[in-house]
Amino acid sequence: MHHIPAGTPLSEVQGRYGAPTVACPLETGQQRLIWSSQPMGQYAWATVVSADERVGPVEQILTDTAFAQVKSGNWDKQRLHCTFGPPAEVSVVGLPGSRSLVWSYRYRQAGAWNSLMHFYFDESGQVTRMHPGPDPMYDPPEFFD
Repeated sequence: MHHIPAGTPLSEVQGRYGAPTVACPLETGQQRLIWSSQPMGQYAWATVVSADERVGPVEQILTDTAFAQVKSGNWDKQRLHCTFGPPAEVSVVGLPGSRSLVWSYRYRQAGAWNSLMHFYFDESGQVTRMHPGPDPMYDPPEFFD
């Protein structure tokens, strides 16, 4: 999907790749669209669509560089969803009284390693921490014997 030139009509992109997984309106009146291969795939592509229905640059967004932007600023579930699309997995970790909601995105860490990027939320829905880890979906079956 990364071979789509900026300025391509949205109708042409949707004709080739289908409807986006996520569409988020921006304050500028434009829309951010995401086509995601989650929950099983490791890639998602995003673009901003202009008022005249033309796409901007299309970027692969499940990368270490893109995830690094979460370390600065205030991030909540909505912002994470509109930036990266839906997570591959949603879980709750911790002990009673100290539990965290976790969204995990499947991706290729450093372009090579089958990984999950985990985002932890507090009770108010704000991201409190994040870290990558190995994706157990790719562990060989004999690992569990």
